[in-house]
Amino acid sequence: MSLVHIGIALAFVAMLSWGVGDFFIQRSVRKVGDWEALFFVALFGALFLLPFAYKSVIPIFVGNFNAIIVIIILCVVLFIAAIFYFEALRVGKLAVVEPIWSFEVPISALLAFFIIGEKINLFQILLIILLLIGLALVSLKNGFNIKKFIFEKGTIIAFFAAILMGGANFLMGWGSRLSDPITANFLTDIFIVIITGIYLLFTDRFANLFKDFKTNKKILLFMSIPDKVAWVAFAFAMSLAPIAIVVALSESYIIIAVILGLAINKEKIKLHQKSGLILALLSAIILASITN
Repeated sequence: MSLVHIGIALAFVAMLSWGVGDFFIQRSVRKVGDWEALFFVALFGALFLLPFAYKSVIPIFVGNFNAIIVIIILCVVLFIAAIFYFEALRVGKLAVVEPIWSFEVPISALLAFFIIGEKINLFQILLIILLLIGLALVSLKNGFNIKKFIFEKGTIIAFFAAILMGGANFLMGWGSRLSDPITANFLTDIFIVIITGIYLLFTDRFANLFKDFKTNKKILLFMSIPDKVAWVAFAFAMSLAPIAIVVALSESYIIIAVILGLAINKEKIKLHQKSGLILALLSAIILASITN
């Protein structure tokens, strides 16, 4: 198996992990709040990655100026994106915000093309477009009403989250190539822990964190574990395979949610959703198989 194929496999790992993680992020932010949930998920990531990252942090800051600049920008963009992302999940419905987050794919792809000159061929572009169309069809349970969609809770926030997260995705991939995926993840987690911790301290909410964790321990862990697995797998995937393709495949976690609903909850889906599911699955499989 080539390194690119390992990257594609890791993109699917990220897809599966985010499929689980987003569900628990939504539950967590509604129980403890946006900033609190973000603090917990970043703290877990920092503690989890510390044994693997502490030796590589100093060499990066000493002798890799380009990596330092990219990771600093990544920290800021990812933090702002995460706040929008968590808030969209808090006030909106998964069925509304998830299709919007597909905009992450073209944003990441365009940044990869214009900044680092990464190219994909026309057939891959076509497959990504078909994949996004399939995901949109799967997400729309009751057809599409543009007026209702625009004014639905969380729509505008989710749109800004998608733009920012598309930038963060690219920066994570670029930062992982300039340094390494573990260190890039670790430093962003440390940054987010510091910023959210200071904010919670100055708003007199820091003292409630222990109580929040004690009361909602299972949900917070079920949120943090798959989210960190997803980000690490995602970063490794982008260091090995084209960023646009990795982002497109990892965004396909909507497929997992639908399949789980069919298998476990015996849910029924409409004809356009079935068509979208088949289109997305075929596009993702072909895209993964032809990428080398």
